[in-house]
Amino acid sequence: MTRVLDVKGLNAGYGAVQILYDINLYVDKGEFVTIIGPNGCGKSTFIKAIFGIATSYSGSVEHEGEEVSGWRTDQLVNRGIAYVPQVDNVFPSLTIFENLQMGGNNLSTSLLNERIERALDMFPDLKERVYDLAASLSGGERQMLAISRALISDPKFLLLDEPTAALSPLYQQQIIERIDSLRAEGITVLIVEQNARLSLARSDRGYILAGGKVVHTGDAKSILNDPEIGEYFLGNKSE
Repeated sequence: MTRVLDVKGLNAGYGAVQILYDINLYVDKGEFVTIIGPNGCGKSTFIKAIFGIATSYSGSVEHEGEEVSGWRTDQLVNRGIAYVPQVDNVFPSLTIFENLQMGGNNLSTSLLNERIERALDMFPDLKERVYDLAASLSGGERQMLAISRALISDPKFLLLDEPTAALSPLYQQQIIERIDSLRAEGITVLIVEQNARLSLARSDRGYILAGGKVVHTGDAKSILNDPEIGEYFLGNKSE
């Protein structure tokens, strides 16, 4: 099986402030992998380090066998990697259609329109409002738009940072279902998620971070069914 992401001994942070310590993590082609852990444990920093936003001090990050540590974000996008941040992930003053155009401004008009149509088919709620301003969208609709825009670049590996944060239970379910359905399109998914149970229920494997380190990893089902993990990381303290 193709190893899409292989991280070994990653130490990373922001400037002189180290957040991550000796992280080892991998994602195989076609997998849905979830990273969970308490607030402030370094989950988002990890995703940002992979996408070249946080600073990597040492260790290696390989994408499909090639070292990509220190690559610019545009170089990573050209390799088929897309990143959806948790906040500030849409342009509120632009319409839905204009936001989607921003995801592929280097594409030909015909190819761009084809990919926009495909993205809107995945999120029909947006299709009906394509010329509305993004500022008018609900939190869930904004996340749909952010994911849709990421898909315009036709990625094969999608990184998502807490896509269901602050959303209603209905939108949380819809977003995770849509993300999971991307695997049918040949997209591998790595997600950082606060709603651990919801995401792990769709995942193949999971990693738990605490204090900037990987403290546990395993198949998603075993993590969900482990009472100790349930107590400390899944918000379901057993009696």
